[in-house]
Amino acid sequence: MGLIPQAFIDELIARADIAEIIGTRVPLKKQGREYKACCPFHGEKTPSFWVSPEKQFYHCFGCGKHGTVIGFLMDYDRMSFPEAIEDLAGRLGLEVPREGGDNGASARRVDESAFDLMGRVASYWQDQLQRNERVLTYATTKRGLTKETIEKFGIGYALNSWNDVLRRFGGNEAAAKQLADLGLVIQRDAGQVRDGERHYDRFRDRLMFPIRDARGRVIAFGGRIIDQGEPKYLNSPETALFHKGHELYGLWETRQSRAPFKRLIVVEGYMDTVRLHQYGITYAVATLGTATTPEHLKRIFRLVSEVVFAFDGDRAGRGAAWRALQHALPEAREPREMRFLFLPEGHDPDSLVAEEGREAFEARVASAEPLSEYLVRALSEEVDTSHADGRARLAEAARPLVEKLPRGVYYDQVVGRIADMLKREPEKLEEIWEESRKHARTDAQKQAAAAAATAAGTHSRQSSYANTSVQVAAGRGSLVRQAIDALLRFPAIAAAVTTEQFESLAAVDERGIELLRELLGSLRSYPAQSAGQVIQRFEGRPEQDHLSRLLHKEDLIQTAAQAAEELNAAMAKLVEATDEKRFKELSAIAGWGPDAMTEDQRLEFKRLTMRSLRRKS
Repeated sequence: MGLIPQAFIDELIARADIAEIIGTRVPLKKQGREYKACCPFHGEKTPSFWVSPEKQFYHCFGCGKHGTVIGFLMDYDRMSFPEAIEDLAGRLGLEVPREGGDNGASARRVDESAFDLMGRVASYWQDQLQRNERVLTYATTKRGLTKETIEKFGIGYALNSWNDVLRRFGGNEAAAKQLADLGLVIQRDAGQVRDGERHYDRFRDRLMFPIRDARGRVIAFGGRIIDQGEPKYLNSPETALFHKGHELYGLWETRQSRAPFKRLIVVEGYMDTVRLHQYGITYAVATLGTATTPEHLKRIFRLVSEVVFAFDGDRAGRGAAWRALQHALPEAREPREMRFLFLPEGHDPDSLVAEEGREAFEARVASAEPLSEYLVRALSEEVDTSHADGRARLAEAARPLVEKLPRGVYYDQVVGRIADMLKREPEKLEEIWEESRKHARTDAQKQAAAAAATAAGTHSRQSSYANTSVQVAAGRGSLVRQAIDALLRFPAIAAAVTTEQFESLAAVDERGIELLRELLGSLRSYPAQSAGQVIQRFEGRPEQDHLSRLLHKEDLIQTAAQAAEELNAAMAKLVEATDEKRFKELSAIAGWGPDAMTEDQRLEFKRLTMRSLRRKS
C-alpha cells in the first residue's frame, strides 16, 4: 500500500471542523472566536484547553498537549496515524488516495458495501435477541450480562435456522456470494442444492458478538452456542475485512471508554472481555481464536506501554501463556512492561471477576508475574537444577529463548536471573551459549552438505520432478516455506488437509509457522482458486510482500498433485521433527527417576511413542 500524499493530509485538516469533532467528545464553550474546555488529557477544574477553528489547532496550557484534528483523534481515540486518516476521510466522504496511482479504489468501494452489509446483519441479530425471551434470559440470567453491556457490545442472536440470514440478505446470486465472501454463509459441497439454495447459514442458535475495526465498523462475528453443541465458540473465517492475527476483540469498546488506562489486559474469550468491561475493567481485550501474535503486540504497544496476559490456570492455559511469551520476547524492550497472570484452577476471568469483584481482580492484575520472572520460573520447573546435568539442560533450553530478546534491560535481567540459577557469572553463561551456537552452525553446515549430496545423487538417478517432490530440496528453503509455496501456487489443495493434520501444526515452533497456519486456516474456511486471491487477503500486511516475492521465484511445482504431495510431506516432516524434539525432552525427564513425569507428561510420552511406531509401520 502506498503512502498517503501530504497534499491529501493537508486537505483533510483544512476541510475538517476541528471544533465540531472535538466537541462531540469534550463539552466546549465558545469564547470569542475560539472554544475552551477542561482538558481531556489531564485532570483540572479550571479550563485551560483551547480549540481554534481558524487555526485548526488545539492547545492545553496546563499539560502542553497540542496538535491538529488528526493528532487529537490519535491521542483521544487512541488511533494510529493511518486509522485517524481513514476515520477523518470517512467522515468527510473522501477516499484516501495512495501515492502511485488509484491503488484499488474500486476494491475500497466494494469494502464499503461489505461494511454496510455486516452492520445490517449485526443490527438484525441485535433485534432478534431482544425478541427471543429464551436467549435473552440466557444472556442476562445465566451469563450475567446487563442490558447496558449487551447494548455496548452490540450482542445479538442468530436464529436456529439454516437459511435465515441467507433468505433475508441474500436475495439474489450476487448478494449470496457477498454473504459467502464475508463468511456469513457457506457454499454447499460440489455445487449441491437443497430447497433451491446453494448456501446455508454459518451461525445458527448462537449468541453473537460483533468484532469491530478501529472505526467501529463490524468486520466479523464470534458466536457462542446457547445450549449443548460443538464447537462452543465459532468465529468468522478470514475474509477481505477480517484478519484474526491482527484484530483484538473489545479494542474499539476500550477506546470508547473515557476512563484513562495505562495498560491492556489480554484474555482468551469474548465473555471474559465483556464481563470484565461490565465490572469496570474497561481495558480488557481478547485474541480471536489464535495465540497472541507479533502483530497484536505491535498494535497494543502503539496504545499503551504495559500489557498483562491473563490465562486459565489449567494445562491449556499454561500452554497458551508459553506461546504468548515466545511471541512477546522480540517485543520486550524498555519502557514496555509485559506480565502474566494465572488464574486459580477452575476459573476464567468471567467467573473470577463475578466471584471476587473488580477490586480483588485488579489487585491480581497489579501483582501479575513479570515476563522475566515467568520465563525463568517456567524453565526451572522443567529441570532439576540441583545437579550439573540439570543446570546444563536449563542453559541449553534457555538459549534460543534469550536469543529472541532485544539487547537491553530485559535481556540483562533474564540473563542475570538464569546465571544466578546456574551459579555462573552472566559473562561466562554468554560464552557457553556462544560455543553452543558455533556447534549448531557447524552441525547445520554438515547437514546442509549431506542434504545437497543426497539431492545431487537423487537427481542423477531420477530426472522426473514428480519422483523427487517430497525431498527437502536444497535451495528451496525451509519446510515451512515449501508448504507455503505449494499452497500459494495451488490453493485448492488446502481442502484436502484434514482437521487432524491442521491441528498437528499447533505444536510446531518454526520460523514462519504462524503464516502457514493462518494461510491453511483461511483456505480451509474460505477456499481460493488463484494465487492472486490469496495474496489479496494480506493487503496492507508485511506478509503480502513476502508472498509476492515467493510467487515470483522459479516455479518448480507444475501440477496440483505435486503441490499436494509436497504440502503433505512438508507438514509430516515438520510434525515428525517436533515430535522427536518433544520425545527427547520427555525422555530426559523420565531419566530423572520413576516419579519425575507428571501424569500429563506420561500420557503425552505414550502418544508420541504410538505415533512414532505408526510412522515406522
